[in-house]
Amino acid sequence: MMKTIQVFDPAMCCSSGVCGVDVDQQLVGFSADVDWAKQNGAKIERFNLAQQPMDFANNKVVRDFLERSGQEALPLILVDGEFALAGRYPNRSELSRWAGIVAVTEVAPAGGCCSGGKCC
Repeated sequence: MMKTIQVFDPAMCCSSGVCGVDVDQQLVGFSADVDWAKQNGAKIERFNLAQQPMDFANNKVVRDFLERSGQEALPLILVDGEFALAGRYPNRSELSRWAGIVAVTEVAPAGGCCSGGKCC
């Protein structure tokens, strides 16, 4: 069964953080990874501290984390309600591992060949 990934974002201008004039490229990449994971069946919920403060206050794990570490330590990632990551956004491979997505991996050519198919 697919696990639920919850992302507790710091206070941002919009739900994804990809808004305004000074867009953080890390958030652009993470939003793309979230979209990819959802297309592959992942259940991912995002909560923005500025827009959904009660979701932070009503979750004991999140509330305890904020009391210990403060808002500066966000984002906080929970997998099935348990602490998985804090302080940075997960990459695509972490999201796929947590969600149980079987990634299609590229097969590298054997023998250490250079790009273009010609061996060095």
